[in-house]
Amino acid sequence: MKLKLDKALSLVAIGVLGVIGSTQAAPVYEIVNLDEATYDLLGTLDGTRNGYAMGVDANDQLVGISKGKKKLDVDDVDDGIVDVEDGIAPEEKISYSIFKPIEANNFTFTAAANAAESWKPEFFSIAGTTAPGSTDSEGEVIVNSIDTFFYGLNSNNVKVGSYSAPEKKLAYVGALTDQDFWYYREFELRGVAVSTATEPALELPLVPPYTTFTRVAEGDKPAATVELGGWSAAASVNESNIAVGYGSTDLASFSKDRINKCIDDFNAQPEFPVPIDVCVQAQQYPDVNSNRRNIQYQTRALVWDLNNIDSAGNPLVTELPLGLTPPTDSTLVFTAQGLGINSNADVAGRSHVYRNGDTDRLRQDAAYWKKDTNGDYKYNWVNFNDDEVYSSMAYDINDNGILIGNYRKYIGGYLRDKFFTLDTNTAGETPVTPEDFTPGISDLSSKAKDINSQGQVVGYIEVTYDKERPRPKAGFLYNYNDKEFSNLNDRLVCESKGYVATGDNTWERKKITIQDGTGETLTYDSEIYVVEANSINEDGTIVGTAFIRKPRYQFDINGNLILDENTKQPLFQLSGNGDPVTSYLPRMVVLKPTAGEACTYTDVPEEKPYERKGAASFAWLFALPLLWLRRRALK
Repeated sequence: MKLKLDKALSLVAIGVLGVIGSTQAAPVYEIVNLDEATYDLLGTLDGTRNGYAMGVDANDQLVGISKGKKKLDVDDVDDGIVDVEDGIAPEEKISYSIFKPIEANNFTFTAAANAAESWKPEFFSIAGTTAPGSTDSEGEVIVNSIDTFFYGLNSNNVKVGSYSAPEKKLAYVGALTDQDFWYYREFELRGVAVSTATEPALELPLVPPYTTFTRVAEGDKPAATVELGGWSAAASVNESNIAVGYGSTDLASFSKDRINKCIDDFNAQPEFPVPIDVCVQAQQYPDVNSNRRNIQYQTRALVWDLNNIDSAGNPLVTELPLGLTPPTDSTLVFTAQGLGINSNADVAGRSHVYRNGDTDRLRQDAAYWKKDTNGDYKYNWVNFNDDEVYSSMAYDINDNGILIGNYRKYIGGYLRDKFFTLDTNTAGETPVTPEDFTPGISDLSSKAKDINSQGQVVGYIEVTYDKERPRPKAGFLYNYNDKEFSNLNDRLVCESKGYVATGDNTWERKKITIQDGTGETLTYDSEIYVVEANSINEDGTIVGTAFIRKPRYQFDINGNLILDENTKQPLFQLSGNGDPVTSYLPRMVVLKPTAGEACTYTDVPEEKPYERKGAASFAWLFALPLLWLRRRALK
């Protein structure tokens, strides 16, 4: 139902071994956003490379994010034989600097089951954003500076997420002769709730408690006030329109030093003073080497009542208690985040805590918050009773009080993530690590992202046991009630894996036909692989991310498209055998339960497994030239 974290995805080229579970009672699924004509997933916005489904509601509506603008667009190819959507174009490189215009690279979309173009992503504007590739009345491409994100929604047409402020600029004064402006924005991340139940849609910015730095005059240091904007994000919303997330409540002490330096440097009146807002912006951008921001905030879990709006247009906000009381002289950053919420407004998330009150054991651990008889939220630590657990996080809690998340510890000499479940209704319960593909606790990293009230859990899990290389991942479905665990790729019908029927119970890869700039017809095999399940509704509809196979265009070392000398049309990369070189792109995927049968090796001979020798038999897929992705947690 809700995506809690993890906004960016990265790809690493490796081979994959897919695991087939032995259970047969799990539902069979079909991918319903598959274009039957092209065998392409309808899974991202036009002009972008990657698409991710974040949350799905009870009305078969979803929210998602498109990321990565294509460097190649329709303007690069005249009306010719090559469709720009046929192949993989390079991503336009977006970098941030106070000397360059700010260009967004993240765009929100919605999709739904309907009669016309079912589940096709539709661009959704937040804060006046424009769709990728939009043009003005003069035909010029509009440069959108606002990054937007959707993480969750409910069936009342309320969607939640975050966005950045639009670009602002100041006239440049300095030594650079070719520089006209400085570029900055008033905040980097702000939560938002959008209701489309009315026309026009209602946007509610979720302003964090702390946005402004103020210093008093002291000695030769004058008083100053600087608008920092703070940061906040809404991760989930329940059916009562109560949203949960997190936001800034203060500035870290070392960040105050950075702001003071911006003020003092400006007041010192050097030859070319840098405006304070511009200096602050430079500190808010991630460092190119460490990816660390020099301005960091004390962050707390927050709950917004979207039904209770004050005169300033802000929803009533409640700060949830931290798992500890910070020392008054501490220079550390203490963080808590709310990531999931159920119909009772119980909150799942994580918080810094001193384990068992020991100030030498500061950790960031899974937590949940429930209201007491007075209606006040109380913090609850998720205690694993295991000193080897480094950290943990709770992503969601269902209406029955079942909490899900993951923890991190060394297993077999390697640091792994394992998903857990916890019944919060019984005091003193410890988290349970479910079995996945083998009896006991395997060393396969896994994360549970969502749970519905039926006890169905979705997430992702590694699917190879190679300890020395990055491991590919697959979406999973786990039934809390009967403990069944399934690789979702093994619960798909054959058509949803890229196959077409060739006879009675016989299948082969769908051949995709393209033409390159020479006019030559090329073919490659289709392939679809579900790598992550992010959300599941009460009907069992699952949304997440899948890989779709695509051929690659040819580009020179400068990233420019290579064209045929005669036709001036782009060329595809070819292997030594003359076949298109293919790779994989992440796409939004929608899985629906179906009455069909799951695709097995008896249907597709190339997937015939071998049996591992030992006490138990487990089926495996042969190695495939697949890519894998890993989500980067929101910090």
